[in-house]
Amino acid sequence: MRRLRGGAVTALVVMAAAAGCTTGHTTGSSGPGQSGGGEALAAADALTVKGRAPKTGYSRERFGTAWADTDSNSCDTRDDILKRDLKQVKFTGGTCKVTYGVLGPDPYSGKDITYRRGRSLVDIDHVVALSDAWQKGAKYWDPGKRIALANDPLNLIAVDASTNRGKGDGDTATWVPPNKTYRCTYVAAQVAVKKKYGLWVTDAEKAAMKKVLTTCPDQKLPTGGNPTEAPARFKAH
Repeated sequence: MRRLRGGAVTALVVMAAAAGCTTGHTTGSSGPGQSGGGEALAAADALTVKGRAPKTGYSRERFGTAWADTDSNSCDTRDDILKRDLKQVKFTGGTCKVTYGVLGPDPYSGKDITYRRGRSLVDIDHVVALSDAWQKGAKYWDPGKRIALANDPLNLIAVDASTNRGKGDGDTATWVPPNKTYRCTYVAAQVAVKKKYGLWVTDAEKAAMKKVLTTCPDQKLPTGGNPTEAPARFKAH
């Protein structure tokens, strides 16, 4: 699956405000930046179009152990994203394990959400769902690239859990955030991830991406995140 904040962020990401677009926080914790204005729409138009491949063989384990510490900062990926995206963050036992924070506002719903560890009010969403990625190229990758995608801050965002559950593994053609002011930012993030990892899109998906992004023609494209290959010590089935 935003107002970037948190100690893990090394650069402030400013999104263009246009019709349907507001400032958002979407990029990763390893020094993300932005390309020039208008490049989100151009990048969407340049994505390769193919049909959706069968979901056969997909499992979460194909993308490695959940929340692997691929950036080797001694904190798991989930806590990295919570630390980046929440305000008023509190920790237990150091500066990794996030036990409290406020997601305000949540980019998907526009509501303020209080996070307390052990309660499922906040999800860490894969902006490009792993199942969707599997059906659009990731099935054919080496495991290290799949692990990288699953833990790349560019592809991760803290969001309201109940809203996120409605997304499932949908792409832009089947789901966009109910919060209309965040849609340009969200779609630009999906485009950025698909461009970075060489994932394709369906005809319907590209048309939906362009429909959103034409409402904000100056929308910038998120950049940065982690390398596209995880360290060799991480394994996936």
